[in-house]
Amino acid sequence: MFDALSDRLDSAWKKLRGQDKISQSNIQEALREVRRALLEADVNLQVVKDFITEVEAKAQGAEVISGVRPDQQFIKIVYDELLGVMGEENVPLAEATTAPTIVLMAGLQGTGKTTATAKLALHLRKINRSCMMVATDVYRPAAIDQLKTLGKQIEVPVFDMGSDANPVEIARQGVERAKAEGIDTVIIDTAGRLQIDQDMMGELARIKETVQPHEILLVVDAMTGQEAASLTRTFHEQIGITGAILTKMDGDSRGGAALSVRRISGQPIKFIGVGEKVEALQPFYPDRMASRILGMGDVLTLVEKAQEEIDFADAEKMQEKILSAKFDFTDFLKQMRLLKNMGSLGGIMKMLPGMNKLTDDQLKQGETQLKRCEAMINSMTHKERRDPDLLASSPSRRKRVASGSGYKEPDVTKLVSDFQRMRTMMQQMTQGGGFPGMPGGSGGGMFGGGAGGNLFGGGNRPSPGWRGYNDGVSGGKKKPKKDKKKKGFGNL
Repeated sequence: MFDALSDRLDSAWKKLRGQDKISQSNIQEALREVRRALLEADVNLQVVKDFITEVEAKAQGAEVISGVRPDQQFIKIVYDELLGVMGEENVPLAEATTAPTIVLMAGLQGTGKTTATAKLALHLRKINRSCMMVATDVYRPAAIDQLKTLGKQIEVPVFDMGSDANPVEIARQGVERAKAEGIDTVIIDTAGRLQIDQDMMGELARIKETVQPHEILLVVDAMTGQEAASLTRTFHEQIGITGAILTKMDGDSRGGAALSVRRISGQPIKFIGVGEKVEALQPFYPDRMASRILGMGDVLTLVEKAQEEIDFADAEKMQEKILSAKFDFTDFLKQMRLLKNMGSLGGIMKMLPGMNKLTDDQLKQGETQLKRCEAMINSMTHKERRDPDLLASSPSRRKRVASGSGYKEPDVTKLVSDFQRMRTMMQQMTQGGGFPGMPGGSGGGMFGGGAGGNLFGGGNRPSPGWRGYNDGVSGGKKKPKKDKKKKGFGNL
């Protein structure tokens, strides 16, 4: 997501590089690029006009800080304005003083509302809030069955009364059941239509009046662009929503919805759906989204993903192995599988600063190489996995592994030599020696072949320009102290 927008904005910063100060004349071309970027991202026209006006006013009156280039200063201004458009901070889900908290899900048909209901239930269960889902969509074929199937998958109970019952009565009795069972949160999945009609709105209004929800969340397809903002405003005027969930943010969404919803509708985005799996729901943090849009990555979300998957006892052991250079192929296999559990390689890499410049071909090459590595490691004996030097010194062992994995002996030889080099680098990094340069050569790096010797092979390293961007955005704030309890993220 946001790749096209990020590329366009990057070209805007280039207009100011080499300038010694921000002036009326030299920002006009940059502003034109920003305007074009936002329009191509399908941001609402009025939002674009207001955005450019605000950025221009702030840029002209900005004092360029000593040691910060004009393009970095301009990025800081755009970053602040993005926060103003999307909201300054995350707006958490309400929690009623007296249980249960009632969440009413609304939206058009086809936006992923039923799946979003299950995703939200799983998210709440992960933070120790007990949930019940209520199926009131009696019109769409198999809607109730879909919710019940998802409920079994995430181990959350579903209340339903069949497809012949009145949706308002289903909602009322579902809330009563949750109260009787002492459940924290009730999430009510409602019916949608292909377009807004008064019957749907009337039914929503009656459910709202009956159950008095603490949250009314509108589920919106992010791929509808600025239309998502208009839809949110219409629902808010007629029903009174408290927030939105943007789905399909992992697709080729151009970002217009994320940049338009709050400014046009006045209601915050509370969650975003970033995949089809039920685990693929994230709280919406405007600062992190602005950072992604500007190509600075999203390390905090990456760390949170890691926290969900990492066993910290294992992480401590892994760190000790790295320090003593005893990290072996078994450990490497564990790390690869952990990476898979966190999501696609492309999605993870683009959360890292500077990695937004990796092309889809490079990321696919990385995915392919990971599969090759896994196949070869699976063909090794336990003894060989524990002691990679056995393979380094024995051509016959390498031939056997190559034969078992369907690759050639040079592939296994390269895997072993790259692994040994990587193990040495990891030891140096963990001991505070910094990140040594990845050796070049025609063989490429651990996960790819290409003259650049890059981690994912095939070409130059990502541009280091993000460092300057981060310096400009951070405003000189001190880095937070490390939490000693949370070790092991470097192992990824």
